[in-house]
Amino acid sequence: MILLNSCSSEFKPATFDTITVEEPFEAEISAVYSKATGNTDLSNSINTNVENAIIATLNTSENKTNLKTVLKAFNEEYLSFKTEYSEIDEPAWELHIETELVYQSEAIITIAISTYEFKGGAHGNDKIKLLNLDAKSGKTLEINDFITDLTGFTALAETQFIQSLEENEDQLTIENFFFGEPFHLPENIGFSEEGLVLIYNVYEVASYDLGYTEFMIPFSEVQPYLKMN
Repeated sequence: MILLNSCSSEFKPATFDTITVEEPFEAEISAVYSKATGNTDLSNSINTNVENAIIATLNTSENKTNLKTVLKAFNEEYLSFKTEYSEIDEPAWELHIETELVYQSEAIITIAISTYEFKGGAHGNDKIKLLNLDAKSGKTLEINDFITDLTGFTALAETQFIQSLEENEDQLTIENFFFGEPFHLPENIGFSEEGLVLIYNVYEVASYDLGYTEFMIPFSEVQPYLKMN
C-alpha cells in the first residue's frame, strides 16, 4: 500500500541531475533526461526504471536496455537507410527525448517522458509517458498501487473528462472521442501538485489532428480513491 500522507524525519528524498547526451550523430538526436544522483539502491532503481520507460516508448529495432546504445543504434539505422536508398531525398531522421520531474513526495515520484521519432513520411511519432515510482524503493507503480476503487475512479474520471470538454473553447463533446467505444482510462495517469493528470496519446482516443488529450482531477475530488493510511 502507498502511504500518501506518510512522514518520516529519517526519509531522504532522491535528488536529480539533468543529463544531456551530446554526441556527433548524423541523424538529429537529442536526449535530456532526469537522473537520480548517488549510487544507492534507490537511485539505481530509479535510473534503471526511467531508462527502461524511455526505451519502451521508442520503436527500437532491437531489444536494448541501455539508452546510449539505443541512440547509437538509431543513428546507425539512419546511416544504413541513407546508403541503401541514396536516391531518396528525405529529411534527416530525428529522435528527441526529454523528461521532466513533475511531482515528488515522500511516497511517489512522477516523471513525464516525452519522445519524438521521425523516419520519413508525413509526420513523426510522438508520445508522452507518465512514470510513477515508489519514492522509497524506486520501483514502478501501476494504477492499482495508488487507486483503491478502480470502477469508482473511472466514473469520476469520465465526469471530469466531460467537464473539461465543456470548459474548452473547441466545442468538442465526448462523441468526438473513443472511436464509438465507451469511455476508458488512458494509459498515462500521473501526479502533479494540483491532482492527478490523465493523458491520452495521439491516436489513443481520437484522430491525429486532435493531438494529445489531457485533463486533471483535483486532489479534492480524487482523494477518496487514493490509497492512504
